[in-house]
Amino acid sequence: MSEIRLLFARPFHWTNQSALAALLLPGLLVGAQVNASPQSSTAPLQSTIPSIPTDPRRPEIQPNLSLDRDPVPSPDAEVPETSSASPNPPSAPGELQKGQNGVYTLHENVDEVLLNCTVVDEKGRPVEDLTRDDFRVWEDNAPQRTSSFRHQDLPVSMGILVDNSGSMRDKRTAVNAAAMNLLKDSNRQDSAFIVNFNDHAYLDQDFTSDLVALNRGLAHFDTQGTTALYDAVAASADELAKNTKLPKQVLLIVSDGADNASRLTEKQAIQRVQNLGGPVVYTIGLLYDSDAREYQQAHQALQTLSADTGGIAYFPRSLGEVNEIASEVAQDIRNQYTIGYHSTRSASLGGYRIVHVEAFSSRHGKLTVRTRRGYYAKPGKVDQTAQSNVSPPNQ
Repeated sequence: MSEIRLLFARPFHWTNQSALAALLLPGLLVGAQVNASPQSSTAPLQSTIPSIPTDPRRPEIQPNLSLDRDPVPSPDAEVPETSSASPNPPSAPGELQKGQNGVYTLHENVDEVLLNCTVVDEKGRPVEDLTRDDFRVWEDNAPQRTSSFRHQDLPVSMGILVDNSGSMRDKRTAVNAAAMNLLKDSNRQDSAFIVNFNDHAYLDQDFTSDLVALNRGLAHFDTQGTTALYDAVAASADELAKNTKLPKQVLLIVSDGADNASRLTEKQAIQRVQNLGGPVVYTIGLLYDSDAREYQQAHQALQTLSADTGGIAYFPRSLGEVNEIASEVAQDIRNQYTIGYHSTRSASLGGYRIVHVEAFSSRHGKLTVRTRRGYYAKPGKVDQTAQSNVSPPNQ
């Protein structure tokens, strides 16, 4: 499959309060993120640049693009083996362990399939009091035994992708405000990055929990050009896979039209997401002013992206509904169950596996479980314990 990569944030400065100028560095495609230290996921991109006196007339200084930065590694790249000389005793898969420095470590088996599940009742209300025994998991119609179960507000790595094509010019102010409200309603330990996309996808703010930096990334827009939605999704999924260790990952996409510029197809973009372990994809389609043909095409694409990954597609009737939708997305992310299992089929067989989850509870009547529809098994991985540092969940 052809490789799609993010461009770094463009040189940018304010010309007045209603217009922005963006300068594209021609011909220089670079990796999704500067090769950074482990702390780079919680600091803005500008932290790697020497500080200079603030001058609103000067463009932001960009990273050195002459360095050779390799593209995102293959999703099948092997996970390095963990040291056997760990200072902490081993923990059960899926359990949080507190270290001496007060940092929590989440232990996961690399061949464990993790499913983020949202459960609603017949009226669409979230159900939040289920136990492990209330769930049933099938893979390719074969029952599976759960190996881990959590219902906690765990930190999330999130990519926010906003359409920057010409048709979004009058919508960006409302969309940016809604995105910021979503971030404010999220777990305070979440880390997010901002991608603005039109003909290309631009990484206008890399991983950070700094709301000021994220707001600045959303402000890097110059609405023009076409819509390369599928390329932006694939590049952003690569960004998540490369630069975060958190097992819970999300993409939020806001667009007002059909893809008309991507090198990848819809099927290839979805396969890329699933092949990387799969972030949950939420989409907001601002299609209320689209013509019938574009509406149908864009509606189907956004619906499929969300349904295949366990997310939700929203189609507001006006810009006024976007803010409420953003709050719903934040609450949906924070109220999910995470279920893990080890497939009864060997990973060495590879291939795509269809996943189905059901929940049963006499207290709630008929329940609906929303999760990803499947995943690609990765042959060649060994059974080992991978660790990722996370902060304790909010109480």
